[in-house]
Amino acid sequence: MVQAFLVGVLPYLPLYGGRSMLRRLNNCRHRSKGPPMDPLSQVISHLRPHDCVAAGLDAGGAWSIRFQRHAGLKCNAVLKGQCWLVVEGCDPIGLDEGDCVILPHGRSFVMSAERLRHGRDAETVYTPVSHGGTAMLGGGGDFFMIGSRFMVSGLPADRLLRTLPPVMHIRAGPERAFLQWALDGIASELRAPRIGGAVSIAHLSHLVLVQALRHYLSGPGVPGTGWLAALADGRLRIAIGAIHDDPARDWSVAELGALAGLSRTAFATRFAQMVGASPMAYLAQWRMCLAADQLAQGSQPVARIGQVVGYASESAFAAAFKRVTGQTPRQYRRASKALPV
Repeated sequence: MVQAFLVGVLPYLPLYGGRSMLRRLNNCRHRSKGPPMDPLSQVISHLRPHDCVAAGLDAGGAWSIRFQRHAGLKCNAVLKGQCWLVVEGCDPIGLDEGDCVILPHGRSFVMSAERLRHGRDAETVYTPVSHGGTAMLGGGGDFFMIGSRFMVSGLPADRLLRTLPPVMHIRAGPERAFLQWALDGIASELRAPRIGGAVSIAHLSHLVLVQALRHYLSGPGVPGTGWLAALADGRLRIAIGAIHDDPARDWSVAELGALAGLSRTAFATRFAQMVGASPMAYLAQWRMCLAADQLAQGSQPVARIGQVVGYASESAFAAAFKRVTGQTPRQYRRASKALPV
C-alpha cells in the first residue's frame, strides 16, 4: 500500500516544492519491487512550473476578447455557458460548459460568444484585475471561464512542448471528475478570494495541466505522429517506459522490440514513424533530459551525472550532451542558474 501511494503522488511532488523528496523517493522506488512510473509521469515530474497567474471572466451579451501571443502555457476552462475559440492558424472550436483547452505554443486567439476572429484586447479587460480576481465584460451573467498561464522550464519541458498540438481540447465528461474538481477549486478561489489563494491557484493549475494531458492522451484527438501519439500506442509505450525506467542500460533495438512484441525491423520502423526519431536517438534525448535536470538542480560532478545516465567517461557524456543540446554540460549548468527552480 505504501508503494502504491508513493507511485501515485510522485508526479505531483515537484509542484509542491518536493523535488529533493522526489529524488529520494525515486531512489527508493528503483530499489523496490514496485511498478515503475509511466513515461508521462516521468516527463511531468521533471517540469519546473513557475510564475503562474490566473483570473476569471464573467461575461454577458455579445462579448468577444482577443488575446495576443503569449509566453508559457495557457489553460482555459468553461464553467458556465458556451463560447467559440479561434486560435491563430486553426479552425474555430466550439467550447461547451465543462470543456477545457490548453494552448502550449503561445499563438494569439479569440474567445467570443459568436464565431468571431476579432475582439476587445484582453489587456484592457484583465488589467484592472489582479492575480486571483475576476474580470467583468458585457455585464456578466451568461458565461464564466477560468484561465491560467504558467511557465515551464528545463530540457524535458522543451521536449514535451514540441510534441503538443497548438490546441488541446478536452471535452467535459463523467470520467473527468478529478479534472473538474481542480477546476472547481480554482473557480472557488477566484469567486471568494481568501488568504493563501495565490499559491492554491498555482498548485491547482499545475494539477489541471497533469489531468488535461492525461485525458487528452486517452481521447480520440491525439495526432498520428509525435511523442504523445507513441504513448497512445500500447506496444511503443512499453518500450518507451523501459527506456525511461532504466536509461543507463545499454539498450539494443532488438531488446526494445522484443519488449514491444515486435521484430527488430518492425519495431524500428514503427518507432521512427510514430516518434519522429530512431529508438537510439530517443534514448540519447531522454538521457540528456535527465542529465539537464541534474545539472540545473544539483551540484553533482559532471562525470558522475554522465555515469548515472549511462556514459562511462566524462568526455563521452559531454560530447553526447553537446550534440543534443548545443551546449556543454558546464555551459548548460551556468545558464540554468538564472532559471527558477
